Amino acid sequence: MTGNAHDPAMLAKAETLTEALPYLQRYAGKTFVVKYGGHAMGDADLARNFAEDIVLLKAVGINPVVVHGGGPQIGAMLKRVGVESKFVDGLRVTDKETAEVAEMVLSGAINKELVQWITTAGGQAIGISGKDGGFVKARKLRRTARDPDSNIERIVDLGFVGEPSEVDCSVLENLSASGMIPVIAPIGVGPDGQTYNINADTMAGAVAGALKAARLFLLTDVAGVLDKDGHMISDLDPARIEQLQSEGTISGGMIPKLETCVKAVKQRVDAAVILDGRVPHAMLLEFFTERGAGTLVRRVAQGEE
Repeated sequence: MTGNAHDPAMLAKAETLTEALPYLQRYAGKTFVVKYGGHAMGDADLARNFAEDIVLLKAVGINPVVVHGGGPQIGAMLKRVGVESKFVDGLRVTDKETAEVAEMVLSGAINKELVQWITTAGGQAIGISGKDGGFVKARKLRRTARDPDSNIERIVDLGFVGEPSEVDCSVLENLSASGMIPVIAPIGVGPDGQTYNINADTMAGAVAGALKAARLFLLTDVAGVLDKDGHMISDLDPARIEQLQSEGTISGGMIPKLETCVKAVKQRVDAAVILDGRVPHAMLLEFFTERGAGTLVRRVAQGEE
């Protein structure tokens, strides 16, 4: 390929590669766990970009492990079959019929579609759930809610909603070592053989912690964690997160995401990142450039390690 060596576009590409080189050298052979979900899953162009990014990571010697969500798709399928969804604190109450639909959508349609995107982009992906090889053991998720009238806490039964209790990394390590890219549906199995639906963020955090991943990426529908003025916060640590939450700066759906990040870094994941999956190549911008593209959560404050 030939071209004008003084072309600004070509120079910019060369500078980008030069900027990325230290990161490529530092993280070759390391594992990245990526939670893929939100509106990006419903956009073909974003799905294609995501798949290309995952294949690129594998090509440069990083081992990506993908965990996907599917809440909107599960909701759409439940509506089609006439099953009404109920939620408690943002979590879907999952009875037997809902659990069967969730597994069908997650382990079937969504998982195989994402595998196909990655395969089309030139990668070797394999779709699995926590039930395959029994690599994610799950337990029933326990939640309590405070009655607003009596102020008494009561146990809320979410049905077949679970959380990981044990992750056997050997399955994922063997797949990655053989050149495959694992694509994981957030389904686990209990000690009695019962199937449990697991929140995708929670699943990704547990997998990242078990693998001692270099990075956990949570792709969301927001730019990252915002301060009170609406500006993105680029770096956080558990102490700062606790302070911002007590001030009310962090609230709503961001709280459980940050709880997942904090738990992951305490399990020796190097860092966790919350970023906007609707931005093309946001993951590469975050990782391979100094500027970054999201909010990075470290074990301790920047400069203290």
